[in-house]
Amino acid sequence: MSAPMGCRLIGRWRIVESDLWDRDHLDLCGPASLVVNADGYGEIAFGALQAGLTLEYAKDSVWFEWDGYDEMDEVCGSGSAHVQNNSGLEIEFAY
Repeated sequence: MSAPMGCRLIGRWRIVESDLWDRDHLDLCGPASLVVNADGYGEIAFGALQAGLTLEYAKDSVWFEWDGYDEMDEVCGSGSAHVQNNSGLEIEFAY
């Protein structure tokens, strides 16, 4: 699936805050980030996790299935990201 015209999430987003992890953990292996491409795929990286995303789009939101590695263990899950009023994102992420 490709992104709809005007999807506000296309691009690279820096993850700067989490309910579960402090900034040192988020940036453990490099800057924590979420990448949303227009071609139906993306990436997420934080802590020791690196994963690819398969995306579904709306104008102000994306939903995704992900799979990758966390500390060399295969992991997978789902999640979503939504543009907030301040132009930041809120990401929900589930293993």
